[in-house]
Amino acid sequence: MASNSFGSFFRFTTWGESHGPAVGVVIDGCPARLPLTETHIQPFLDKRRPGQSSLTTQRQEADQVRILSGTFDGLTTGAPISLIIENTDQRSKDYSEIKDKFRPGHADYTYQAKYGIRDYRGGGRSSARETACRVAAGAVARQVLGDSVGIRGALVQVGAHIVDRAEWNWDEVNNNALFSPNAKAAVFWANYLEEVCKAGSSVGAVVEVHASGIPAGWGDPMYEKLDSEIARAMMSINAAKGVEIGSGFASAGLTGEMNGDEMRSGPDGKPVFLSNHAGGILGGISTGQDVVVRFALKPTSSILTPRRTIDVQGQDTEVFTKGRHDPCVGIRAVPVGEAMLACVLADAMLRQKAMG
Repeated sequence: MASNSFGSFFRFTTWGESHGPAVGVVIDGCPARLPLTETHIQPFLDKRRPGQSSLTTQRQEADQVRILSGTFDGLTTGAPISLIIENTDQRSKDYSEIKDKFRPGHADYTYQAKYGIRDYRGGGRSSARETACRVAAGAVARQVLGDSVGIRGALVQVGAHIVDRAEWNWDEVNNNALFSPNAKAAVFWANYLEEVCKAGSSVGAVVEVHASGIPAGWGDPMYEKLDSEIARAMMSINAAKGVEIGSGFASAGLTGEMNGDEMRSGPDGKPVFLSNHAGGILGGISTGQDVVVRFALKPTSSILTPRRTIDVQGQDTEVFTKGRHDPCVGIRAVPVGEAMLACVLADAMLRQKAMG
């Protein structure tokens, strides 16, 4: 398995499995003399941490991060930064009854087909437990980017229910357990998900992430476009099935007059855009506007409803998954999406600096 690293100038490699002793990440390319202690990382892990409400998995993990290398006296040294997060609440017995069955919607069958071996305990490497490592890497990326770049995400759709953008309030996102920018939507979604839980089912979601303070000129044309790197990052998140930048798929329903982001001259001579259908990126290069990305996540595949499948001998059978699972993975995917965008942007910033 050689595909455990992401990025070029800012590069991280994650390791560990869902039911192993720990998960972690090694970050290479971080500049020296940046402030970095566990206190810079822990708040972001706390946002992703499981067991914080009845609407997420009840697996109780403290997700306490420890820095093993790459810092001295609270500053980065330029050496690889190694972070570890111990697993403390694994319940491998929850999976013993289905160890020979392939769960529909999971990577069970494909891992077995590719490697001839798989960790059935919570999916092993394919588990969303790995995303804790990404969030830790994203916290370091934010230190690279500095305070001038702001990154924030929100849940904008749960199942078929879409947030009302007329009542969007970024300040509301941190006031509810669903990262909703709309207080009314948060209440509705919570009640809806309680019913989904009672039915032993799950639903999908859409997460939206914005980055502000990005100067014009980041990114590269052709095969390393900023938007293609962002799309790749978001599609690497567990359960992600679609990504769009700016107006995305809605652009297909617009005319050229509607879709092109017109410009006027600003007081400093720089352009002022009258809209942002492009999502802050044109020709693979940042425009100076907010970078806007959305990604869609499929429903959690681990559900209590019996599903038809086959076992490792190829025999027809049924399976349902016991244990503790999110009825909607989109909730805890918000800090993961923020982290992946931070990593892409840190990589783009360092690439731009290297160009002089």
